[in-house]
Amino acid sequence: PMPSSSYRQPRPPDDDPAEAWFAERGWTPHAFQRRVWAAMAAGRSGLLHANTGSGKTYAVWFGALQRAHEGPGLQVLWLTPMRALAADTARALAEPLAALRPAWTVGQRTGDTTSAERARQERRWPPALVTTPESLSLLLTREDAQALLAGVHTVIVDEWHELLASKRGVQVQLALARLKRWNPGLVVWGLSATLGNLAEAMHTLVGDDRGRLVQGRLDKALVIDTLIPVDPGRFSWGGHLGAQMQQPVVDAIESSPGTTLVFTNVRSQAEIWYQLLLQARPDWAGVVALHHGSLDKDVRAWVEAGLKAGTLKAVVATSSLDLGVDFLPVERVLQIGSAKGVARLLQRAGRSGHAPGRASRVTLVP
Repeated sequence: PMPSSSYRQPRPPDDDPAEAWFAERGWTPHAFQRRVWAAMAAGRSGLLHANTGSGKTYAVWFGALQRAHEGPGLQVLWLTPMRALAADTARALAEPLAALRPAWTVGQRTGDTTSAERARQERRWPPALVTTPESLSLLLTREDAQALLAGVHTVIVDEWHELLASKRGVQVQLALARLKRWNPGLVVWGLSATLGNLAEAMHTLVGDDRGRLVQGRLDKALVIDTLIPVDPGRFSWGGHLGAQMQQPVVDAIESSPGTTLVFTNVRSQAEIWYQLLLQARPDWAGVVALHHGSLDKDVRAWVEAGLKAGTLKAVVATSSLDLGVDFLPVERVLQIGSAKGVARLLQRAGRSGHAPGRASRVTLVP
C-alpha cells in the first residue's frame, strides 16, 4: 500500500480501523484492497491477482482480521510455498496487530521451527500461523486435528501460481477439503502476480462457482537489459562463458547505488558465483552474502535482515528469494543464465523497486 491510484470510490466510515491504520502512515488503500475486504466480510472466497509490491498481503490480511473473534485457538492459516518466506511474511503480518488486534500473535511452523517453539505452540496456539503445505498436512494427521483446526475461518494461499498444477498444489487442495468439512464457512483466498489462466486457477483453489476474482493492476515500469561480453568468442556460450562474466557482473554491482540481487537457477551455481565475487573483490567480504535453502536457518535470517536494512552490497541467491519477500533497498536484479520461465523472471525482477511507482530492473547475464 502506497499513495492511491486515480480510482475514486465512496469513502468508508471514518472509524474503520483499517482505514485509520493506513491514514496514520500517509497511505490510502487501493481500490482492489477495499474490494477484497468487502468480499471477505461477506464470507466470499476468491483469488487476488495484482502486481508484485502492490499491497496484496495487507489486502487479504486485513480482510482476515475483520473476521477474527476473541476466542482462543487457531483462526487464520497463511500457506507459503517456501519456508524461507515464513519469517518475512510473519513480520509483515505482525506489523498492524498492535493497532488492530493487540491480543493476537503470528506463529511460524515450517521445517525451520525448533522443537522448543513447537512445544510452546502446543501449549498455546497463536491465532494466526504461517506454515507450508507439508507442515499443514502433518498437522492434519494429528489425533486432535479436528479440535485444533476446526476453528480456522480463513486460509490464505500465497504465491498460488507456484503450487498450482503440482503435487504440492494437490496437497493444498486436499487440506482445504478437510478444513471445509469441519468448517463449511471457511474463506479461502489465493495470491499471485503471474497467473494467466485466472478463472481456472481460482476454481482449482476455491472449488466452487462462488469465488470472487479481484484484479489490482497498477502501472509499473519494468526495465530489462543485458550484459554482453566484451569478447563474445567464436563458439556458442553454453558451458564455458560463465567465469568470463565475472568482471562485468562485479562492475554492475559496483555501479548500483543500492543492494543488488544476483539470481542463479541452482545452488551449486550460487556457490560458484559467490566465490567469484569475493575472488574479484576480497574487500566485499561481509557485505556480499549467499542465500539458498540448504543454508542454516540463522544464516538465512542474517542475510534477510541485511537486505531489509540495506547493509549488504549484493546477495547471490536461488529461488529462495524470488517470491514474496519485501526488500525495499534492492535497486537491481541480475539473472545469471536463463530463468526457468518468463513468470519466474518477472517475479525476480519484482524484487527490485518493490513498491508502487518504483521501476523494477533486471539485467540478464549470459
